[in-house]
Amino acid sequence: MTLRISPWCNSKGKRAFDIVCASLALIVTAPLMLVSAVAIRTTSRGPVLFRQWRLGLNARPFQLLKFRTMEHQTKEFGHGVTRAGDARITEAGRWLRKWKLDELPQLINVFLGQMSLVGPRPDLEQYWRQVSDEERQVLATKPGITGAASLIFRNEEDLLANVAESELTWFYTHRLLPQKARMDGEYAAQATFWSDCSILIKTLFRIFASPSATQQLREMHEHVPR
Repeated sequence: MTLRISPWCNSKGKRAFDIVCASLALIVTAPLMLVSAVAIRTTSRGPVLFRQWRLGLNARPFQLLKFRTMEHQTKEFGHGVTRAGDARITEAGRWLRKWKLDELPQLINVFLGQMSLVGPRPDLEQYWRQVSDEERQVLATKPGITGAASLIFRNEEDLLANVAESELTWFYTHRLLPQKARMDGEYAAQATFWSDCSILIKTLFRIFASPSATQQLREMHEHVPR
């Protein structure tokens, strides 16, 4: 079955919306990004930014930017995913991850046209190779900083903390990623300017008004097929 993509998803209007919002957000968050950069440099050795190749629109690779949250000389995602309580996460990194501040450099990816504000989260090529052709169709949309699946799995690391280390990669590629791809695909089929605005507002609200950890885990488990 071919995924139907809303005309809005790859439109000039959405691109203009991304440029305007990303530019304003970069200006507004500049002081916060500076504080984050200083915190990273003063609490651990290594570069401020972490760069990793991810698949973007039409499966084209690009370098995702994030604030570094792990000790230098370790792979930011290890086997590809990070669980809550990972020993590699630095003191500053825990704070950045809690408030999603490590994602702020991706506003640059948005400004450059590699990402959108709203879309499926970009992932590693090695993981996309393990899902079905139908699920990979979501790559026909530009990846986003937040999206429909991101709202549900906003505390994905807590969910993965309950998975055995030996099963972590299998669980992510056979359970979590396919479900997120389906959710983002369903959203892409009916996405509009107003639905993107709604996703952005809900994302900000959930960062600053997060429900209890128990409620978050229950909500995520409900969307992961057994």
